[in-house]
Amino acid sequence: MELEELSANPLHKVKWKPPKVTETVDPRVAVNPQQAQELLTMVAYVGCRGRGRRLMALFACMYYAALRPAEAVGLRLQDRHLPLKGWGRLTVDVSRPEVNTRWTDSGDTREERGLKHRGRDDVRPVPIPPTLVKILREHIAEYGTGEDGRLFRSERGGVVASTAYTGVWQEARRLAFTPAQVASPLARRAYDLRHAAVSLRLNAGVPAPDVAERAGHSVDVLLRVYAKCLDGHKDVANKRIDDALTA
Repeated sequence: MELEELSANPLHKVKWKPPKVTETVDPRVAVNPQQAQELLTMVAYVGCRGRGRRLMALFACMYYAALRPAEAVGLRLQDRHLPLKGWGRLTVDVSRPEVNTRWTDSGDTREERGLKHRGRDDVRPVPIPPTLVKILREHIAEYGTGEDGRLFRSERGGVVASTAYTGVWQEARRLAFTPAQVASPLARRAYDLRHAAVSLRLNAGVPAPDVAERAGHSVDVLLRVYAKCLDGHKDVANKRIDDALTA
């Protein structure tokens, strides 16, 4: 069409319309803090040769820092600030999404890229609570880092594959949950830890712009995607309206 070699756009005659896609997060997938802690504890008991224990801190980053799995996999030693007391910080500037080797320049399944929806040189500082600081300090002390500074490695020193942590996650769910919970959508994917983390922050009353900045979202996307996860927000809004009307 740009070269004007066609007299008309043939796609205009196609009657098919793409199906609607649900953009909001199902609130049933989000675990509460007690369930998240139980899952992380059970992860350490999964697999032979300490396979689950090696990955526990990876899952903790998804929950306590609300990182995407690809962002957690890409964390390096120079990206962390882990003080002995108080809150720490992760500086996220690399993502390692898993894709087919045919679509990467290097031929690797996890090619290093910039952050999602951001420029290649953008960074995202993420404050992390003392609980995660402690977990990461213990992980580094026990497992060290890779030659390139990566915090998380496979048993052979390679990049952690999604199949590896997915298998560990499903086993941990069976150990931590009741049969009814295992059959439910609750934390069905490791990614749901991130959903739980963002939902927790919003329900705790953290301002949306701050939550969005930490999670790497725009405020618009954050509120649209997590709208259904704001437990009790209508009651809070009603009370504020009542207070304003009776003031």
